[in-house]
Amino acid sequence: MYPTISHLIEDLFGIYIPLPIQTFGFWVAIAFISAAYVIRLELERKEKKGLISSVKIKQIIGKKLSNWEITISALTGFILGYKILEGILFYDDLVADPQSFILSSRGNVFGGLIFAYLSYYQKNKENKKQILSKPKEVEKTIHPFELVGNITMIAAISGIVGAKIFHNLENIDDFLADPIGQLLSFSGLTFYGGLICGTLAVILYCRKYKIPIIHLIDSAAPALMLAYGIGRIGCQMSGDGDWGIVNLAPKPDWLSIFPDWVWSYDFPNNVINAGVYIEGCTGRFCSVLPEPVWPTSLYETIMCLMLFGLLWFLRKKISVPGLIFSIYLILNGTERFFIEKIRVNTEYNFLGGITQAEIISFCLIITGILMSIFFIQKNRNKNIS
Repeated sequence: MYPTISHLIEDLFGIYIPLPIQTFGFWVAIAFISAAYVIRLELERKEKKGLISSVKIKQIIGKKLSNWEITISALTGFILGYKILEGILFYDDLVADPQSFILSSRGNVFGGLIFAYLSYYQKNKENKKQILSKPKEVEKTIHPFELVGNITMIAAISGIVGAKIFHNLENIDDFLADPIGQLLSFSGLTFYGGLICGTLAVILYCRKYKIPIIHLIDSAAPALMLAYGIGRIGCQMSGDGDWGIVNLAPKPDWLSIFPDWVWSYDFPNNVINAGVYIEGCTGRFCSVLPEPVWPTSLYETIMCLMLFGLLWFLRKKISVPGLIFSIYLILNGTERFFIEKIRVNTEYNFLGGITQAEIISFCLIITGILMSIFFIQKNRNKNIS
């Protein structure tokens, strides 16, 4: 396993370069970047086809910086400098435990003050170039694809918050035992929590720019599937606990060309230190599972990348608005519902034992089917009329 990118580099090239980058976080970042690129392509395509259009917004130009803008700029710079200089001066501490370092109160006030001034100076310098003797109102054209950066940031922040909320609801005992630790920890993210909260936040934002929601969600469907598949690479490579139940069955012959870890794996040196101590190991990550388990994250990566390919192919074949997103809900729900059968997860004590993901995935399948029927019927009635 590779808890950090440093461990991956060391295994590949035999050189240990201390970097404060965790493998899981790295792949989550790649997932967001990839999703943003795919959504941008789709929004550009839909605008060229006339399915969505640009909007004109009015804004005031030539104004001096407001006290609020100055405060935000200086505060942002202070926070960055407070952490960055402390991280440089105590780099070993940052590399050893980046989450605890970043979320702790430790920092360098001198660095914060320097960055606060530089941030204000740069913003004020840019503002002086634009100041007019008399501010005026202008009309600016905004294309939907130009909003992808903001959409991605909103989805990331709201998605992580939602993922933490749903994770803590699913593991309420752990949350009650250590609420502050559970809320601040970077580990423990539930995909469906991120999907639901991120989707709602993005929809609210895009309504401001009059982007048709139905075309927005269709554009996002392939990107969501791609991001989920890429994110699971991070789960598999770091060993973050998103693995399956014990699998002691012998590897079938048809998998003989693949390494054993494709069938079952004990996740040595996993990032959450689950299992038993590895004899002779030194460092923070010295645990291995006592028995091999299904590598479910690997399976989800393979399935979701294939499903992304299917959605990417269908997006130009299907002209019914809303249908691509409906199909995404069905595919996503089906994939997750069945992988839960061999995946370790907290079960609710009803219906013979059922997980949060099984409940949500089942609801997504039903919702996707009903939405498909609705959109097809709506499109049919529109063509008839």
